[in-house]
Amino acid sequence: MSQSTLDDDELFEDAASEMRGDVEESLEKARAELPDADEIWAVDADNTLGVLNALRSALDIDDAESKLRDAKKWYTMGERADAFEDADDLAEEIEAIEDVLDDVTEAHEQVSDLASTVPQLRSALEEFGEDADADADADADTDAEADEAEA
Repeated sequence: MSQSTLDDDELFEDAASEMRGDVEESLEKARAELPDADEIWAVDADNTLGVLNALRSALDIDDAESKLRDAKKWYTMGERADAFEDADDLAEEIEAIEDVLDDVTEAHEQVSDLASTVPQLRSALEEFGEDADADADADADTDAEADEAEA
């Protein structure tokens, strides 16, 4: 075996090791960017909209998605280059983080929908209440007028 071949193999092993390290580091960063369970459970707010907005902010996972994308990019490159001897653990970790991200994304969408619906609902209920009060006042005035006419 020539010296050049030995050096190439050694370089490839080093590159593969670094690539695996990059995947692991990106997965670790993605995991760190996921919302903390307590962060989505306990919020400080004065009203429902405040709670929903705080929850929506807590469920923002753009950074986690970016880190996972980096991990998948390096993982795919390593897999295609057949650089990993055993990458099952990396594939499982990627899948696990993807599953959590999907759940968080779905929750974020639902909270966003509620955050936009609740103010509309409040306005509709206020208008309905004002209409009911106006109708009640009109009925009271009519009754009072009828009572005065009878007297």
